[in-house]
Amino acid sequence: MFTLRWGVFAMFFFLSVKSQQIDWDRINSNNVLSVITVQNQDLAASSDIIQMGNGNHAELSINAKTDIAVIQSGDYNALYFVNSFSEAETKTAVTTQGNNNIIDITGSNSISEGLQIHVKGDNKTIFMRNY
Repeated sequence: MFTLRWGVFAMFFFLSVKSQQIDWDRINSNNVLSVITVQNQDLAASSDIIQMGNGNHAELSINAKTDIAVIQSGDYNALYFVNSFSEAETKTAVTTQGNNNIIDITGSNSISEGLQIHVKGDNKTIFMRNY
């Protein structure tokens, strides 16, 4: 029992100081992705993007706590989603069904938590700003 307690303590201690043990002088273009992966391995957020059609575009600038699901069905649809300036956890779902639709979302706050946008039709535009 004594060993188990120390093992659990050591694990929590390691997790809490992991980010403080990075030697920033040794980070370069060859190993930066590995460092980011190690830093984000405990996060549960995910992004699922499905695009069916021609000329669809999704541009996401998201923080590590973002859980987003995107489905674009049709041609020439565009999604611009930026919430990387907030550390808040965000869960969002965006579905576009049609052609030439644009959805442009910037920011996240308590009102946009759990946001679901469903666009059905052609030539629709949605601009949403959350500050």
